[in-house]
Amino acid sequence: MADLKALAEAVIKGDAVTAMKMTKEALAEKMPAEKILNEGLIGGMEILGVRFKNNEVYIPEVLIAARAMKMAMQLLEPELVKAGVKPVGKFLIGTVQGDQHDIGKNLVAMMLKGAGFEIIDIGIDASSEKFIERIKASGAHLVGMSSLLTTTMPNMEKTLKAVKAAGLSAKIMVGGAPVTQAFADKIGADGYAPDAASAVDVAKRLIA
Repeated sequence: MADLKALAEAVIKGDAVTAMKMTKEALAEKMPAEKILNEGLIGGMEILGVRFKNNEVYIPEVLIAARAMKMAMQLLEPELVKAGVKPVGKFLIGTVQGDQHDIGKNLVAMMLKGAGFEIIDIGIDASSEKFIERIKASGAHLVGMSSLLTTTMPNMEKTLKAVKAAGLSAKIMVGGAPVTQAFADKIGADGYAPDAASAVDVAKRLIA
């Protein structure tokens, strides 16, 4: 019987080879793809998220674990589609106009993917028009805006207002080094997270 705890452990360690091997074994045993996803891959990323919040692991470990999960997901995705397993929700994420930083955004995207969200990443230096266009095209339930420069923070407010003015119902989360809860409240954002692991908790709460 495939050991899903060991699969979760392989993800936590960032051991892509073992994670893929165990995912293949579980599928060969006709284990439901959703069970492999939830107890193996997501289970591992959830444990890692808690450790990350507690400063027991750091960004490099999270990136390596996310890569291991991604490799195993490639094997699992066709089976999830066949089984009709839907993602938790659609999350559109981008760095606002004028800002070229993407490490924080990428980390949040990886953690959310690890929690079962479908991610639509619109990249860096994204205008409010690009956000609106892609929200409409994807039907995203949640939108994440990232900013690492105090000079680009006003573009968060501008984009948020444009999204609301366009009549889109997606909930909006903001984050990034200079962003605070007070700023998020001031501009009327639906959620704020100080780090990638917390962003998963906020996203789950907003979609519930």
